[in-house]
Amino acid sequence: DEGNNDPARFLSYLVAALRTIAPNIGESVLSVLEAPQADQRPPEESILTALLNEIATIEEDFVLVLDDYHAIDSKKVDDTLTFLLEHLPPQMHVIMTTREDPAIPLARLRARDQLAEMRVADLRFTPSEAAAFLNQVMGLSLSAEDIDALERRTEGWIAGLQLAALSLQGHKDTTGFVKSFTGSHHFVMDYLVEEVLQQQPESVQRFLLDTSILGGPLCDAVLVDMPGAASSGQETLEYLEHANLFIVPLDNERRWYRYHHLFADLLRQRLLKSSQGSASFNGHGRERIGELHVRASRWYEDNGLQIEAFHHAVAANDVERAERLIEGEGVPLHFRGAGAHVLDWLGSLPQEVLNARPSLWVTYASALMMTGQHTEVEQKLQAAETALHHQPGTATDDSARDLIGRIASLRATLAVTHHDIEALIVQSRRALEFLHPDNLPLRTAANWTLGHAYQLQGNRAAASRAYNEVISISKAFGSSIYTTAATLCLGQVQEAQNQLYQAAETYRQGLLLAGDPPRPIACEMHLGLARIYYQWNGLDTALEHGQKCLQLAQQMDSVDTIAAHGVFLARVKLAQGDAPGAVALLAEAELFAHRHSFMHVLPEIAAARVLALLCLGDVAAAAHLARTHELPMSQARVHLAQGDTSAALEGLAHWRIHVEAKDWADEQLKAMLLQAVALHAHGDKDSAVQTLSDALAMAKPGGFVRIFVDERTPMSQLVSEALARGVMPDYTGQLLSVFDAEKRDRPERPHTPYLPASLAVSPSPAVAALPLIEPLSERELEVLQLITQGLSNHEISQRLFLALSTVKGHNRVIFSKLQVQRRTEAVARARELGLLGLQ
Repeated sequence: DEGNNDPARFLSYLVAALRTIAPNIGESVLSVLEAPQADQRPPEESILTALLNEIATIEEDFVLVLDDYHAIDSKKVDDTLTFLLEHLPPQMHVIMTTREDPAIPLARLRARDQLAEMRVADLRFTPSEAAAFLNQVMGLSLSAEDIDALERRTEGWIAGLQLAALSLQGHKDTTGFVKSFTGSHHFVMDYLVEEVLQQQPESVQRFLLDTSILGGPLCDAVLVDMPGAASSGQETLEYLEHANLFIVPLDNERRWYRYHHLFADLLRQRLLKSSQGSASFNGHGRERIGELHVRASRWYEDNGLQIEAFHHAVAANDVERAERLIEGEGVPLHFRGAGAHVLDWLGSLPQEVLNARPSLWVTYASALMMTGQHTEVEQKLQAAETALHHQPGTATDDSARDLIGRIASLRATLAVTHHDIEALIVQSRRALEFLHPDNLPLRTAANWTLGHAYQLQGNRAAASRAYNEVISISKAFGSSIYTTAATLCLGQVQEAQNQLYQAAETYRQGLLLAGDPPRPIACEMHLGLARIYYQWNGLDTALEHGQKCLQLAQQMDSVDTIAAHGVFLARVKLAQGDAPGAVALLAEAELFAHRHSFMHVLPEIAAARVLALLCLGDVAAAAHLARTHELPMSQARVHLAQGDTSAALEGLAHWRIHVEAKDWADEQLKAMLLQAVALHAHGDKDSAVQTLSDALAMAKPGGFVRIFVDERTPMSQLVSEALARGVMPDYTGQLLSVFDAEKRDRPERPHTPYLPASLAVSPSPAVAALPLIEPLSERELEVLQLITQGLSNHEISQRLFLALSTVKGHNRVIFSKLQVQRRTEAVARARELGLLGLQ
């Protein structure tokens, strides 16, 4: 039905259907579908893949029936079904009934011979089938001429035949009735329903209208003690089934029934008309209909079906009950797949109703926030404050104070998207001041936003306290998305404080909280582990986590993780001696950051670019970058490359004082290491070894390796000197063994000149001499080689750790430079020009 247009709900019902034959299936899928916000769930493809893997374990053939699929009007649900069909296990078959063609690739399925269709002509009753139905099933004794007339006038439409048969029961002049049976399907149906209803006892008519709003065994629960209600809902349902009155049993125990959809629609239409008229029909005035909906809402709530309970509360116009159901117990309805329904209801309410209940304005803002409509949130919050101002007792009333706290919490969440530190701190503190002590979910959110502000501010100790508070509060009511986010951020703070082992364990705990399949936030956990394993010199494991990070990040919109991953991978490339590859990756990361306005990541990208440019010998370009982004460490590296050790030492001394005052352990360690290198180059060997000794003492508890090894020969000489003086022989010996392995496996390359103007890798002379209007860059040649090997764009993106959009962009440039239109032409042209094999 229409409620299944929400993808999460559709998948939940799908799992419920599968559990009728495999009771334990889909546990992990259901758990991730409970994520408060859609963007906090794993990518749809990950969820579906996990579900398909479980379906594949079912041994017997089985059939899944999707009835009335025409009720679906959601591209996301269509895409979900398409993915399932494209990857269907061989033992699973799907039958779909629908009044219109679904928005799935029917043509492709037909071409693959994977589709069997029954269209109108197949479903239409033939004259012989109509005769069998009318005379044998419905118990009529119609002549062949009458049957032929009914079959022609209904065009074999089974519902029309059934309605005609019901109306014919008790008619003596069947031929006369058949002759008068004309008109369109809708007209005939309206007429026949009138005929059918009018022939039923008044108690049955009342029962049909009362239960038209329901679905399932609610009849007795809703109708008990209602004036004029049937004595037993179960008995009446059984009577209706035996009378073929458009009621369909849904289980073998005859506990659950549904009305034929067309019949139910008409009953509801009559019910609506009766509520709008001046007089009631069969006692169905507004009050009775409202009471029916309220009773249905209570039944659904008692049975754990809050969304259905909310719909009936809305139908009853019970604003207080609807609002309470929205808020739920800890997790509001709009965080559980009902965001669109909540917004539709709130948007339908008159402004005076919202003003009378300021909490509804706040709920409105929260639902807009959850659905990504951020620009409208502040307007609703201001409306809530205005409404609150006109209510007495705001300063002392607990509920009003809690509402002020909710407003502040939402404003803090808005500030996260803008990296507005001041607003984050002010609004988070205000939220914690006003929120009720028992409002643990929002106190958790406010503590997280406060911690995030402190982290952005560089106040790591305060951030750590806030994140630990989130984790502590969560133990009282269960984990939430804020628990996961706080765990991630705590790991980042620990990593920044050089506590690599603690950070790695925290990231692993975060991955458990992120679920399986993982929610998108897991990409940051993997990136943290990638950085840590890189520092431990576990490059293979680091790259594995990096790839998992990229796979998750690519399936989300507008996240800065892709740029941060590019920086990580560039550092791996530098460690492998591939400075041109690092430059290309950083150029892509910078382009991505500018395209999505992630300006806060540009300094990190610039610092890595300085390293790469210095490896390529382009000191001037590195100096320009370091000055532009005001990077003290990068400027010191440039001074060292220029031979100005005094300037390098002066800058490092100032920077070290600054980071020590802020207790930034990571920056302090980096500064000490570069300071040791600079002192050694300055000729002060004793001070250099002493500074290195202090750095070794700081680095050893975290197991740092790469931070030393990446400094190459100058650091290797210093570590050797430290070992000769007996400084931490186990640790320095371990580092020297890695230095030796690096020299054997990847000897240092001589510096080569580099043109900094465009940050595109210069082509080799062999390539530059080819008859092309514009030569291919080394990255484009690399992509071309993989195209030649037959790899798809997706496979190339995984092989090169690039975003899929970046690979497609390279393809367009390659085709343009080669003056071709498709892959096969590109390969042929590349062979003609001798481009292949140059990498």
